Amino acid sequence: MPKNLSAVKRAQIALRNNRLNKNYKSSIKTMIKKIIALNSASTKSEHHFAKVQFLISQAYSKIDKAAKKGVIHKNTASRKKSRLANLFKLI
Repeated sequence: MPKNLSAVKRAQIALRNNRLNKNYKSSIKTMIKKIIALNSASTKSEHHFAKVQFLISQAYSKIDKAAKKGVIHKNTASRKKSRLANLFKLI
């Protein structure tokens, strides 16, 4: 356990940031899982394509914001976006 006040405060801030980063990463993973589930659905109508495209644009936005805030590395963000784009290309 930290003894001086500044070390205690830094530990609290680290815990807070850890929770926020975990929440951000979890939401990105959930969005990607939704897109993959929609991609594997058997019905491929025009409405289906629009919904997938909308979800991919939201995921791109969330991934870019996470990279900008330093939650994930910029190369990781680029890789995730590239894989989503390839998934949409296969639809």
